[in-house]
Amino acid sequence: MFELKIDNAKYWRDCINSIGSLVDEGVFNISKDGISLKAMDPSSISMVSFHMPSKSFSKFNVEGNANVGLNIENLGKILSRTRENEALVIKDTDNKLSMEFIGPGSRRKYKLQLIDVRKSVEKEPNVEFDASIEMVGEPLKDIIKDASLISSYIAFKASKEQFVVSARGDSGELEALHDKEGSMIKTVEVKKNAESVFNLEFLENMVKSCPSGNSINISLKSNEPMKLSYNIGDAEIIYYLAPYMEE
Repeated sequence: MFELKIDNAKYWRDCINSIGSLVDEGVFNISKDGISLKAMDPSSISMVSFHMPSKSFSKFNVEGNANVGLNIENLGKILSRTRENEALVIKDTDNKLSMEFIGPGSRRKYKLQLIDVRKSVEKEPNVEFDASIEMVGEPLKDIIKDASLISSYIAFKASKEQFVVSARGDSGELEALHDKEGSMIKTVEVKKNAESVFNLEFLENMVKSCPSGNSINISLKSNEPMKLSYNIGDAEIIYYLAPYMEE
């Protein structure tokens, strides 16, 4: 049993959008520490790990631990109807998730059927990364959009001097170099040079929910899954993406 209230329903909507950009279903674990989820996308190329602490909620009553399996797409559709100045109360009732939007002089209540998720994920990939880059989010979004004009894949290369993003396709090539001391890069920590190629569509879906002005953290190891993370308020979003390997 649980009853949660968040004063700004749009905050919860934005968090769910960051999950729904990759996965279509998942299990939310609700405990005294907050709400968390780990899920793979249907192709098993990427993974999302989400945690929103209990302090983000104005009311957080939970009896023990609760596991709530939901269709993320359907949840996102309901949350897309969030209006200005609405709070949200979330409860479990009769094997359904109750969501009540409370606005000035109005209330709307939805109930979403709980589901048995086909495949659950318990652990994140265990990778000892060689390079970590923290950069401003908006420039990275722009670079990814630039690369999508000429290719379906993008290469990241990190050294102690530079972080290089490149793409190559039939119509042309792109190379974007960012010096360690540049305004777009906040920190670069490199134990060993790292380089890998990734699917652009997945990366676009990962970064699009990052709030304007926030940093994005990227961790790399050559030919290993990358880790990409950022915060939405107090919530932490972590993505993993497998590298593209030419056959």
